Amino acid sequence: MTSDDILSGAVIDEAMLTLEELARACAVEPRWVEMRVQAGLLECGSGVASEWRFASAQLVRARRMAALERDFDANEELAALVADLIEEVQWLRARLRAAGLSAESPPGER
Repeated sequence: MTSDDILSGAVIDEAMLTLEELARACAVEPRWVEMRVQAGLLECGSGVASEWRFASAQLVRARRMAALERDFDANEELAALVADLIEEVQWLRARLRAAGLSAESPPGER
């Protein structure tokens, strides 16, 4: 796959992707996705790979993991850990905003 094959667009919560669609959107081979699902690093529906469906949040996570592995030569576990940390920071910032606090200022300046 080339970088020209990468899809871009808005994430739609209700969209469910097949294994092949997710792999294509991440510019990886389907085997890459299968290995991460089997390792518990990506979530999908149960059953055999041909029946797997991935939520749009998993597309974001898989793209992030693929980029980390490619750009920083990270192994799959490290890429998943960094993706977890990024997701946690985003969740915490959303909670701060919901509480009426600024999520962008450094912790010592609140």
